[in-house]
Amino acid sequence: MKLKFNIEGMSCAACSAAVERAVLKLDGVETAEVNLLAKLLTAQFDETKTDSNAIINAVTKAGFKAELIEEKNEKKVTAESTKTIQPVTAEKYTPVKTRLAVSIPLLAVLMYLTMGHMVGLPLPPFLHGTANAVQSAFAQFLLTLPVVYVNRKFFFGGFASLIKRAPNMDTLVVVGASASLIYGIAAIFMIGYGIGNGITNIVERYASNLYFESAAMILTLVTVGKFLEERSKSKTNSAVEKLIDLTPKTATVLKDGNEITVSAEEITEGDTVIIRPGEKIPVDGIIIEGHSSVDQSALTGESMPVEKNEGDSVMSASINLDGAFTMKATRVGKDTTLAQIIELVENAGASKAPVARLADKIAGVFVPIVMAVSAITFIAWMLAGQSLEFALSCAICVLVISCPCALGLATPVAITVSAGKCASNGILVKSASALETLGKADVYVLDKTGTVTTGKPAVTDIKAYSNETELLQLAASLESQSEHPLAKAICESYSGKTVKAMNFTYLPGKGVSALINLKKTVGGNAALMKDNGVDISAAQEYANNAANEGKTPVYFAVAGKLAGIICIADEIKPTSIEAVKSLQASSSQVILLTGDNAVTAQTIGNKLGVDRTVSEVLPAQKAQQIKLLQEQGKTVVMVGDGINDSPALTQADVGIAIGGGTDIAIESADIVLMNSNIGDVVKANTFSRKTMRNIKQNLFWAFFYNVIGIPIAAGVLFPIFGITLSPMIGAAAMSLSSIFVVTNALRLYKMKD
Repeated sequence: MKLKFNIEGMSCAACSAAVERAVLKLDGVETAEVNLLAKLLTAQFDETKTDSNAIINAVTKAGFKAELIEEKNEKKVTAESTKTIQPVTAEKYTPVKTRLAVSIPLLAVLMYLTMGHMVGLPLPPFLHGTANAVQSAFAQFLLTLPVVYVNRKFFFGGFASLIKRAPNMDTLVVVGASASLIYGIAAIFMIGYGIGNGITNIVERYASNLYFESAAMILTLVTVGKFLEERSKSKTNSAVEKLIDLTPKTATVLKDGNEITVSAEEITEGDTVIIRPGEKIPVDGIIIEGHSSVDQSALTGESMPVEKNEGDSVMSASINLDGAFTMKATRVGKDTTLAQIIELVENAGASKAPVARLADKIAGVFVPIVMAVSAITFIAWMLAGQSLEFALSCAICVLVISCPCALGLATPVAITVSAGKCASNGILVKSASALETLGKADVYVLDKTGTVTTGKPAVTDIKAYSNETELLQLAASLESQSEHPLAKAICESYSGKTVKAMNFTYLPGKGVSALINLKKTVGGNAALMKDNGVDISAAQEYANNAANEGKTPVYFAVAGKLAGIICIADEIKPTSIEAVKSLQASSSQVILLTGDNAVTAQTIGNKLGVDRTVSEVLPAQKAQQIKLLQEQGKTVVMVGDGINDSPALTQADVGIAIGGGTDIAIESADIVLMNSNIGDVVKANTFSRKTMRNIKQNLFWAFFYNVIGIPIAAGVLFPIFGITLSPMIGAAAMSLSSIFVVTNALRLYKMKD
């Protein structure tokens, strides 16, 4: 069983790592993935060994709050139903805007009191000079207290995590801020002692190093950073929000002969819905009367309108352009195309790419290591003979400059943005892993029918060894029960009356057989004829010539004797040849894999310019061919129709179902293309490469920032260059690092194919 939980209380990658560790310790839990951006836990477990309550308890014991996302039967996709956009509950502490409204003015006054004299600004007489040092220090303390109170969220969360032995970013912030506060309070007592005993040097020493402004500055700057970071992260959900906005609020339904306006969420399966020009289609359905042009670009990325007539299917959120029509609702609520697209986009953003595993491992031990480095820094400078103030400043700076958030956000933000971008182009990515693997594929294996060809073959030639009309009637009668594209082409070419076929049998990869007029009749390829002892030598030359022209010869035999051959051609899509060239240009090998005969397959392969053609393989054998390539160390992408090619799609490292249409929930595929355009495979490949480049940039800067920033904060440059960082600069740098990572990921919105 797989369930999703909203998680409250996470602030950084160390938090998400702690949640994952806690859940994975439970017996029966197979996987646990936390998306820091969405504050979402996805857990897969054996329901006979554990349950959702055990998972919630484990998360609670780890110091966080979990809430199960229930499966609801919403009939309309709304912002409220998109649970991953908002946290579990409203913030129980002071809202961030209020915190900033209080913190920033008080910090400004505090900075004036502590540093104004350095730039010649006048101070009130009662706060100036050694004699007034206690008043000045106490004034700074009083100005700092409200800043601490409104930002108490850090203290409660940070210390709670420390007690739970799962320290996080809040822990680093509050330890640094608390150290500054405690030192400042102790300094007030020392100043009082110095004044009372006339020891001027003690007064001057502590009056100039109170650190109250450092505590206030750390809390304020981190809050500013989190505010800007959240604003940036909120943009990553814009793709989902735009999809949600595509659903119309009302619709016109025909009931008991009357037209009534209802909320779109009230439409049920089987309702008759009237769609007028300019209106959005509220649910998936089939046109039962009328015709029109429909704009499906928001779902498929296809800019050209699509003509729709009676019997054609239409998708929710499409726009009716000119005509009016009546449709029967077939999929409503969470079953609509739009709802499934939103779910796929969210699932992709919540999943983790393999490249993120390194960051997760580091994040799991990051905060304890930073705290240890801070402690070592303090001890080392004290042993080196530096003042308490210097050692404390360096130790605090190490704490506040470290940023586990940047590590945690590097991958999920980029994946979420990219998944939304792909969806807007009709490319539905089911997982981050598929998005990563796609860009480094060694081999692209392409199915023929419906993938590189139009998938709508038509009869081109007929060679009958008796009567042509009788051959067509025989063939149409035999193929009438088959769903194969070649069978449909034969049936469409015959408009006469068919004969009932009995004991119909579909023989995968070979053809069909049945009893017609009590005679065994078979239709299919040469292998099927051989299996049934039919002599086709007289027709071999004709069949070979047809195959050389890219046509597929279908043999028909009655009672063991050849009745004739029907040739069928499936045109290559205009975009296929260019797509093959583009894939090859990305250093990938392209293989055409088909069940068609060798000659026809090779002809198509030659026209496409593929590297290799493999023909006459059954569906199960296609999967074996994929496995052989994988055993050679190749990363293989299989592109097929998602139905006949499901074994191969499942076997491949990445399975791409092309021409998914409204059936976007194809289990065997990792990526579903809404259009029957193989050019979208190239586009998906491009998006994958750009996304992974962006993730690697984010991870590099996150690692680089911490690797460089922590030693500088610890004071490694001080002995040679005399350079140190104040805790205030460290806090500002930490906030900026997270903002940088998120902003870099947002650039993916502008990526082009």
